[in-house]
Amino acid sequence: MNVTIMTENGEIIVDNDVIAKCAGAAACECFGIVGMAAINMRDGLAKLLKVENLANGVNVKIEDNKLRIDLHIIVSYGVNIPSVCENLRETVKYKVEECTGLDVVTVNIYVDGVRVID
Repeated sequence: MNVTIMTENGEIIVDNDVIAKCAGAAACECFGIVGMAAINMRDGLAKLLKVENLANGVNVKIEDNKLRIDLHIIVSYGVNIPSVCENLRETVKYKVEECTGLDVVTVNIYVDGVRVID
């Protein structure tokens, strides 16, 4: 599903994948986030996604031009997970709202794994 943004000069249609990539990129900039996760449904293991696949760890839902975002992440070992997630929530909300001009009503975060960073 696409998002339609009305302006005085016409309409702008933004694909969900663009919003998902924006959210994924913003998430990866946050402290304590190793990357986005994709779940292998067969064995339930979290798989760390490469930069070009950031949108796969993000689900965007649109209702009345308001966005709901689900993030599947992998965190760094030893971080305070609630603090990292709160910072992540605020950062993604701000960056996506800045990018699209639409309201982000919820950012749900699923911590699917932890990695030790060298």
